[in-house]
Amino acid sequence: MQDVANPLALLLGLLIFSFVTTSVLIVPFINLLYKLRFLRAEQKTKDAFNKPTPIFDSLHKHKKGTPVGGGLLVIGVVSIIFAILFPLLSYLGVYITHVYPIKEEINIIFFAFISFGLLGLYDDFMKFFKFESTGFFGLRMRHKFAIQWMLACILAAMMYFNLRIEIFYLPFVGVFKIGIWFIPLAAFIIVSFANAVNITDGLDGLAAGVLMIALFAFWVLSGSILDTPLSFFLALWIGAIIAFLYFNVYPARILMGDVGALSFGATLAVVGLLLGKVMALVVVGGLFIIELLSSLIQLLSKKFLKRKIFIVSPFHLLLQYKGWEEPKIVQRAWLAALMLAFFGLWLAVV
Repeated sequence: MQDVANPLALLLGLLIFSFVTTSVLIVPFINLLYKLRFLRAEQKTKDAFNKPTPIFDSLHKHKKGTPVGGGLLVIGVVSIIFAILFPLLSYLGVYITHVYPIKEEINIIFFAFISFGLLGLYDDFMKFFKFESTGFFGLRMRHKFAIQWMLACILAAMMYFNLRIEIFYLPFVGVFKIGIWFIPLAAFIIVSFANAVNITDGLDGLAAGVLMIALFAFWVLSGSILDTPLSFFLALWIGAIIAFLYFNVYPARILMGDVGALSFGATLAVVGLLLGKVMALVVVGGLFIIELLSSLIQLLSKKFLKRKIFIVSPFHLLLQYKGWEEPKIVQRAWLAALMLAFFGLWLAVV
């Protein structure tokens, strides 16, 4: 990049601009959610087997009335700013470097960002307007899971056929060319992270804070390989997430919702795959994996053992049940996520 557009200054400027834009819009957005009654309701939640979850209900009843859907604002701000500013880079004297064909890479990033967001928005809409109970355009859990797999397979196929990604890097071992098997592996990773972030989004500031730290780690990696489109996108995303997190920390004034959780989880996985750092993704997103595994183990034990392994799941809910205060869980999770990010970055560069 030329002196008129120092890369670090440009990216930091984008982050700040995204932060300021989201900060200006978020309070009116919260007020709009109140007017639309898009709020967390006091309801009898149920697990995957349609059984009541009284522990969850008792621990989270104080969140009733909190606006839901902050992820929609983040998706909108990042997408619109990117669409307006990225095409102007060349006119501003910026030399754009990239690893993949720019158009194809951007299509993949925003297909994940928006398509999973729309699926999550549908989930939020059905849940908070109580259309699930009436059967109004309702989809069962297995149908929504099938849609996730369909979207993930499309993304994986786009990466394989359009970007020619077909390798798997294992730290200390080497690079493996896995060919067409990249598609099911990538789809599995995308679906796993979409649900992992969704499961983690149970305490104020938990998922957003851990995600922010993970995004910083991948921002460093994207800069190291000089991928301008990815660095540009991550700068905008981080700025918007920081602004959202300010209003999401305990006690939250706005919640991310499924619209954000599914979108952000799937896109985080796509970013890791584009960087070619799957193992780093698993480590950097380690807390999301722990949350997912704790819920999966609980579900499988209920189904096959007819009993619960844990008193309650996911892991953050178990800590809350044992008496840990919500801010304490979240703050320690951030510290753990920070060290996992350092470890993941180290694995990515050894």
